[in-house]
Amino acid sequence: MGQKTHPFGFRVGVTEAHKSRWFAPKALFGELLVEDYKIRKYLDKRLNRTPPFAAVSDVHIERTREELTVIIKTARPGQVAGQKGAGKDQLVADLQAMTGRKVVVNVIEVRNPEIDAKLIAETIAEQLKKRANFRRVLKQRCENAIQNGAIGVRILLAGRLGGAEMSRTLEQRLGSIPLSTLQANVDYALSHAFTTYGALGVKVWVFKGMFTEQQADEYQSTAAGGRARARGRR
Repeated sequence: MGQKTHPFGFRVGVTEAHKSRWFAPKALFGELLVEDYKIRKYLDKRLNRTPPFAAVSDVHIERTREELTVIIKTARPGQVAGQKGAGKDQLVADLQAMTGRKVVVNVIEVRNPEIDAKLIAETIAEQLKKRANFRRVLKQRCENAIQNGAIGVRILLAGRLGGAEMSRTLEQRLGSIPLSTLQANVDYALSHAFTTYGALGVKVWVFKGMFTEQQADEYQSTAAGGRARARGRR
């Protein structure tokens, strides 16, 4: 049996905060959970799958009785906001129509997209669709991440690489990635490249260093489960 653990799920509540932050009575919980899923799916389709691509790496959702706050982390905040904020206003209107609630959208810029696992995975998937040399792409991305401040990076490709008859896996790693250390800040993402000869999977792990008690997040949250950081090294 495989012993693999999702790096984010392993750290939730210890060093990582939840990506959906709200409390609900038992009767409402399922409905709100499905609503969260639909919001994430809609934002991914609108901002990541259709031009102009906004390079969204993460979506956090917070709820109070009165309003729903959607926090979008993106490498291109200008593409989300649009001209004079028109894109953001349209997004708010669409989400309000979808959920029937008052919606607030906050856009946070990802300052170093070269070491963001989700953005690395999406970039590789896009290049694989264009039939780029997968070995060269993997090597470039790993070296790029290390040059931009990552301590370790691992990329795993799986599928019919290069249109080969048999599917296989290819791995590239640089530096160190402590998978069992709760205090380690390991960013993980999975993406898919749908090519003419089948689907390819791209998994990316990026080790950015250890969490510290003083470390500030890009978005200070007051919501339930909004701040989780371990005290001391484990």
